[in-house]
Amino acid sequence: MDLGREACLVGYRRALQELNSWLENATTSELQRKSNGTRWTNEELLFHMVFGYMIVRSLLPLVRIMSRLPRSWSRGFAAGLNAATGPFDVVNYWGSRAAATVYGRHRMGRKLEKTITALGRRLERETTVSLARSMPFPTRWDPFFKADMTLADVYAYATLHFDFHAKQLSLRPPDSSPG
Repeated sequence: MDLGREACLVGYRRALQELNSWLENATTSELQRKSNGTRWTNEELLFHMVFGYMIVRSLLPLVRIMSRLPRSWSRGFAAGLNAATGPFDVVNYWGSRAAATVYGRHRMGRKLEKTITALGRRLERETTVSLARSMPFPTRWDPFFKADMTLADVYAYATLHFDFHAKQLSLRPPDSSPG
């Protein structure tokens, strides 16, 4: 297995370990406390971090399809998505709030485990050619979306997103114990 693929899988496993540590060690009041720099609570933000991996499962077939269409079509699609950033932001915020009530602390870890297991299996089957497939992305939707992203970039995106938001949690670091 190549280094990029292995690094991606290592990132997936680390994220699962960190999430489970936060979920096991945080009190209910800590999970309900506001995060740093977002409008979400820690629990809602943790779900949003899990959702980053869930969305990758939806983006993979999209990249496969769009990479086969004329480039002007996929550029137009990305431009349309960029134009819809306002509504996307609203759905992204409220969706994570609502979903955190379904995937609370007792279901979130299992959801991430199932999701990264599926992503890992799929990544291991990808060819060099398939990982190079690309499409334009709506760069206004996420700081880690680039103007053009390969399938390899999409696989790696979830952990970049996870790590970015992990810094916004107002929880103890995942490997520390209560003071």
